[in-house]
Amino acid sequence: MADEIERKFIVTGDGWRQQVESSTSVRQAYLATTGQVSVRVRIIDDQKAFITIKSAQAGRTRSEYEYAIPVGDAEDLIKLRCSGLIEKRRHRVPQGRLCWEIDVFAGRHEGLTLAEIEFPSDGTDVECPDWIGREVTDDKRYYNADLAANGVPKGA
Repeated sequence: MADEIERKFIVTGDGWRQQVESSTSVRQAYLATTGQVSVRVRIIDDQKAFITIKSAQAGRTRSEYEYAIPVGDAEDLIKLRCSGLIEKRRHRVPQGRLCWEIDVFAGRHEGLTLAEIEFPSDGTDVECPDWIGREVTDDKRYYNADLAANGVPKGA
């Protein structure tokens, strides 16, 4: 089992922009979502594709299984999605041994910017930069599967 340990925040400033190490274009769609699991297909820079199975519980630690697939297969699978398309630009901002991933959403989610940071273990913590706002780790409305189904939460 592969566990992903991460925290998620709303981005409230632009101070991260001058620290970007790399950026990628992401399109993703959900093939299935239940109270237990989501199945997602993701295309990165129109060059690589993955299918991911992720547990649906809220919190810092979730099970995640991810497998590379051909881009053509991913394009076909996106057409079978059960909800809206997620389009975003993901920027990587290093912070010591950790790395922030800043997602600037486009399309129907334009205007939303979220930051995620993954941890090597559950006891790891991080000092948040001043461009980080409210934490939404435990708020399922900010999970990509929910954003695809319901759009940007009111008041975001």
